[in-house]
Amino acid sequence: MTDTATHDHNHNHADGESHHGYITDKDKYLNRMKRIEGQARGIHKMVEDEKYCIDILTQISALTSALEAVAVGLLDDHLRHCVVDAARLGGAEADAKITEASQAIARLVR
Repeated sequence: MTDTATHDHNHNHADGESHHGYITDKDKYLNRMKRIEGQARGIHKMVEDEKYCIDILTQISALTSALEAVAVGLLDDHLRHCVVDAARLGGAEADAKITEASQAIARLVR
């Protein structure tokens, strides 16, 4: 984990409450993560059962795609909420959020 992963990245709303950008889709993300966990367990079992290498690689590819879809969704939510909110306020917070988002994108495309 990087330093930024441990920071509190909530943003405040007009109602005074603080939420992450993905909060409205939290259940969707949790369901996706449950499916991903199941896929990972399935791959583990395939290796245990000495299944054909190409079949395992196919499942790993599907798992990777599923994780990437979650990452892109979270990034989109972050840009639309946390970064936009910070940009409206301007200043150092806006610069920090844009830099943070750029770094996250760079990690995703490696």
